[in-house]
Amino acid sequence: MPPSVDHVRLRPVAPRHAAAFYFALLTTSCALASFALACATPFAAFAVIAAATLALRPALLVVAGAWLVNQTIGFAALHYPVDAATLAWGVAIGAAALGATAASSALLRALPWNRMPLVLALTLVCAFGAYEFALFAVTPVLGGASAFTTAIVTRLGLLNVAWLLGLLAACEIVRLIAPVRRGHALAQ
Repeated sequence: MPPSVDHVRLRPVAPRHAAAFYFALLTTSCALASFALACATPFAAFAVIAAATLALRPALLVVAGAWLVNQTIGFAALHYPVDAATLAWGVAIGAAALGATAASSALLRALPWNRMPLVLALTLVCAFGAYEFALFAVTPVLGGASAFTTAIVTRLGLLNVAWLLGLLAACEIVRLIAPVRRGHALAQ
């Protein structure tokens, strides 16, 4: 990704600490979302943040870590039933989150970064579409197609928008509280 002033805003910590920072940010966010929203964890928003700030492999690892936190909370604290269907949906959610991350990364590589808000908005639409499509694709086998109504999908889309804005705000707050040397933040 080209170094630009806007891109630095998404890198509130030194590049060598970026993977750890985003892992902590997304796993903490995922824990909060998992307790508050259970099955409505905003993985598309997580995918966009990870893809916008990390290379593909670390982005995938960070999103996989967030998914693992989500599943651990679901089964250990929220008492999801331990049956084949629930486990299969958990795997489908993880695969969809990773697919959304890969789609986000590909789109971010293709788009110019000179209009970051528009780029991130388009990337979120793409990530959310990829995530929801992947989940809908398994409904013939796992059931649950009734959860894909316009009202539900719209609510989940807006939830992802809110979480993306919150994650961007968290990055900005960290950047302002703990500024990094500009030249060091641009070095990749």
